[in-house]
Amino acid sequence: MEKISNIIQSIAHEKGLKLDDAKEAVKVALIQTAKKIFGENYEYSVEHDEDSGDLALFQKVKIVDKDDEKLQEEGADEKYMTIDEAKEVDSDLEVGDELTYKVDLNDMGRTAVSILFRELEYHIQRQVAQSTYESYQKKVGEIINIVVTRLDEEENTYGEYREVQAILPMKSRIKGEKFKVGDTLKAIIRRVYVDKKKGMVVELSRTSPKFLEKLLELQVPEIKDEYVIIHNCARIPGERAKISLSSVSPNVDPVGSTVGTKGVRINAVSNELNGENIDCIEYSEIPEKYLSRALSPAIISAVKIDEEDKKAVVTLPSDQKSKAIGKSGINIRLASMLTGYEIELKELGGTSTTNENSDSDSETEKSSNPDALKALFGDDS
Repeated sequence: MEKISNIIQSIAHEKGLKLDDAKEAVKVALIQTAKKIFGENYEYSVEHDEDSGDLALFQKVKIVDKDDEKLQEEGADEKYMTIDEAKEVDSDLEVGDELTYKVDLNDMGRTAVSILFRELEYHIQRQVAQSTYESYQKKVGEIINIVVTRLDEEENTYGEYREVQAILPMKSRIKGEKFKVGDTLKAIIRRVYVDKKKGMVVELSRTSPKFLEKLLELQVPEIKDEYVIIHNCARIPGERAKISLSSVSPNVDPVGSTVGTKGVRINAVSNELNGENIDCIEYSEIPEKYLSRALSPAIISAVKIDEEDKKAVVTLPSDQKSKAIGKSGINIRLASMLTGYEIELKELGGTSTTNENSDSDSETEKSSNPDALKALFGDDS
């Protein structure tokens, strides 16, 4: 195989592969070709010749004792050699050593060349597919734009992203959103997977809290430049969201920077999310203060934290209870999701009550489990 190193470099350049990946594909192709020519039971290895830069194919035979049980196996003649036979080749060989023979495919005629060509094509394609998959995996969490090409009967939305298919499942679409062929939509890459029928698929999401975070990063230079840090984000997609922020500098107002002059920045993000209301709060390492801010616009009197059970009893005036709960319990749910605490409301001078099935009329007193809420209102974290 003369100048095989040049062939490898050419393949790597043409297919956009790393040189080592192309070399590995050629090694596997050489071994598979030899097995098809000489027999599947033979063992081969491919070594890199440092002097010429080329690859050399070797057949491997293991030296065993003449009474070894392995000699009774099917195809043993192709894998093993007795010590007596080995001594005739090299007197220094011992039991357990491996004897290698260099194999030259140039002497095998057109059959070997034809097989090698098919093997190369197959293994190079596999390397290309693996390389493409890995490159898309690195893009998980990034925002992309796609043009809608079709919608199926389950209302999943399809588009093309570079050379692969992108899909926005119905469950990952904001409530009330509708798309038609030709529309351009913005979404975050949730995951990349391989489907037997569809090939490689990029799954998108518009309901993920990460999508909101990335949209804010696009709109707010202070977040992109890491002067403002996003700590947590909770969403009920299409309705309301809460996001906690802090600043690395006392000269930067994290909430003000994110909201923008007259709300121009936060409104741009809200419009992209089908009118979703976004509450920005300042993060605090003090759990009581953080939880009080999370329940805004309600004014809280006191907070008692149980770190072991991740519960919080919040005391507040009776006229603030409805604000803390919010319409259909949204405010207290988001506060629970944002902080990670199960929240129980207690009126000043009164006792706390629990009503997990309450709505906006009966006013929930206790939040549901944060993890359960995430499963209900956000498809991922």
